[in-house]
Amino acid sequence: MSKVNFEKKVVIVTGAGNGLGKAYALDLANRGAKVIVNDLGGSVDGSGSANTPADDVVEEIKKNGGEAVANYSSVSTKEGGEAIISSAIETYGTVDALINNAGILKDKSFSNMTDDDFCEIIDVHLKGAFYVSQPAFKIMKENSYGRIVNVASPSGLFGNFGQANYGAAKMGIVGLTNVLAIEGAKYNIKVNVIAPNATTRMTEAIFGEEMGKIFKVEHVAPMVAYLASEACNTTHEIFSVGAGRYARVGISTHIGYYNPEATADDIDLNIEKIRLIENGTFPMNNEDEFIIIQQAIQGK
Repeated sequence: MSKVNFEKKVVIVTGAGNGLGKAYALDLANRGAKVIVNDLGGSVDGSGSANTPADDVVEEIKKNGGEAVANYSSVSTKEGGEAIISSAIETYGTVDALINNAGILKDKSFSNMTDDDFCEIIDVHLKGAFYVSQPAFKIMKENSYGRIVNVASPSGLFGNFGQANYGAAKMGIVGLTNVLAIEGAKYNIKVNVIAPNATTRMTEAIFGEEMGKIFKVEHVAPMVAYLASEACNTTHEIFSVGAGRYARVGISTHIGYYNPEATADDIDLNIEKIRLIENGTFPMNNEDEFIIIQQAIQGK
């Protein structure tokens, strides 16, 4: 049997009615998971709702011999998040893994972005990850086991025109992940982030037909399955995934330039030394960075 299997494991996938979420749900079910297929069934911009997307995925899983149940709650409210977790508990008795995938788009240049454009994206992506993760995390703590895979985006890590709302939400998810990984460590809860590139309803206009054939959702599913599995011992990390490429993305720093009497002119003279990361390291918490600061002070 493969080490990456989900026999007797219960996995929640939000936004699983289409695209990447559907690919995750199908792959996990094929590996033995009991899957809660959550999807509000709305359009790309979050409007509307329908049961069909989630129901269709559940039906496909069952036809393939798997186990699944549909949930139609919105991740954007506390009540919705709790309802998703309750669906797993009432149907299968527990939650072993959670993939926070649900999302919408409201792209607009920053100067033209409205409060609603910004807040609705934050509600679904960032607050959604919080609302679903918190009740799941409590169960995982009680069980001394859990896996959470949060879905960020290259738009958050690197930036993309017209996506100030989306980029802010997705980078917020990275910050949330960092803290959950730290707090979950002693309970065997592993929490990681993926930043996928794939052709979905949200990106088909960007990739186009030819590129769309290269960036398939099926290329992302293996990384998610690994990170959601008991085989995964990795935590607190970010992974870029797309077109068959799998790579860690790190937030790194270095000793830098030390001068407690520095003026703005000193910064100007030493800006390249400050910017160039040589012999970089990856702090995994605030204390790790304090060690680097101490090394700079001591001239190491």
